[in-house]
Amino acid sequence: MEIEIATIGGYEEVGRQMTAVRAGDDVVVFDMGLNLSKVLIHDNVETERMHSLDLIDMGAIPDDRVMSELEGDVKAIVPTHGHLDHIGAISKLAHRYDAPIVATPFTIELVKQQIKSEEKFGVQNDLVKMEAGGRMAIGDENELEFVNVTHSIIDAINPVLHTPEGAIVYGLDKRMDHDPVLGDPIDMERFREIGREGVLCYIEDCTNAGKKGRTPSESVARRHLKDAMYSMEDYDGGIVATTFSSHIARVKSLVEFADDIGRQPVLLGRSMEKYSGTAERLDFVDFPDDLGMYGHRKSVDRTFKRIMNEGKENFLPIVTGHQGEPRAMLTRMGRGETPYELDEGDKVIFSARVIPEPTNEGQRYQSEKLLRMQGARIYDEIHVSGHLREEGHYEMLDALQPENVIPAHQDMQGFAPYVDLAEKFGLSVGENLHVTRNGKLIQLVE
Repeated sequence: MEIEIATIGGYEEVGRQMTAVRAGDDVVVFDMGLNLSKVLIHDNVETERMHSLDLIDMGAIPDDRVMSELEGDVKAIVPTHGHLDHIGAISKLAHRYDAPIVATPFTIELVKQQIKSEEKFGVQNDLVKMEAGGRMAIGDENELEFVNVTHSIIDAINPVLHTPEGAIVYGLDKRMDHDPVLGDPIDMERFREIGREGVLCYIEDCTNAGKKGRTPSESVARRHLKDAMYSMEDYDGGIVATTFSSHIARVKSLVEFADDIGRQPVLLGRSMEKYSGTAERLDFVDFPDDLGMYGHRKSVDRTFKRIMNEGKENFLPIVTGHQGEPRAMLTRMGRGETPYELDEGDKVIFSARVIPEPTNEGQRYQSEKLLRMQGARIYDEIHVSGHLREEGHYEMLDALQPENVIPAHQDMQGFAPYVDLAEKFGLSVGENLHVTRNGKLIQLVE
């Protein structure tokens, strides 16, 4: 059986992920993502109103023209989890393929919301839910399996396409967390079983490959956050927190610790309401009955007015804006555009790291400067990454023993540490370690 892989997006940057695997006559597409930084540098861009060709030209979504060179039919579109760099282009590209979108329940719900907000294209693809551990036939000879992984969003998986020539493991975006705050630990036992069965190719996220050691568990971030917030228990001024809206485990910890120190938590911002509301509705998390979630601008400002009237010392606003996004709640607060007034000594907790990309770094720098100008004290880097470090990569390569490896989720400079690591493991560039770019085809079996 011929095996061919199209590296469509995410092989020259972090973002707009898309990879297609052809096994015989069957094609499976993994991820259709957005490069948010390409959108943010344009003022007031509304992607839901834009044509896919314009977004491709902008570099915001994958250029999928290479798909015409794959001989076979797309049988499934498989997003690995609900981050926009993995699902943000589905509403723009999925309608081109007569195939169902197959994902875990939380991811499917987020995809459904993306499709609902789309104003340019009608996306009629069937939406199929499959839990971690589930399997489905792909044509007559191949099978798709979901293996549970841990990441900075709930319900994440690594999909595996089982073929007669061996397994193709699409390994993007995971952390080796054996003590997660929400959900089950990473299923390393199953990865080791797949390795013994035979792995033809492993496609891997290289984000933190240059960092030594292993990525800490989310439970470590939870303890760090608890320590920071308990130290503020006697502070009688304002405390504001921000984190990734999609990081439900972190939001859960913020909500619980707010209550512990005698403050009423409230979630503010459209994406905060979207992700936490969806997680609660699907029973992934149990928030207090009186937890307020407000996304609409007028509702948010009304809530800020109530906080100022009843006393900032009684509340913990958990807001959007951890990357300094211009229209997010925290950035608006820094610019003095909300009824919430920051005073000298007020605390701002960034339970997130800056995504290492110039647009984000610039916006975050500006946001922090604005907050400090109003007297805020910054608590930074209360966070653990959702991506493997060096030791995690070694452990995955040892578990899977892949015949071929394709580095992904970085640019050429970002691939270098992983290439060095993989070569120490015995792989060779130009032979079975395939460093590639967007829009390329790799023939594994002829």
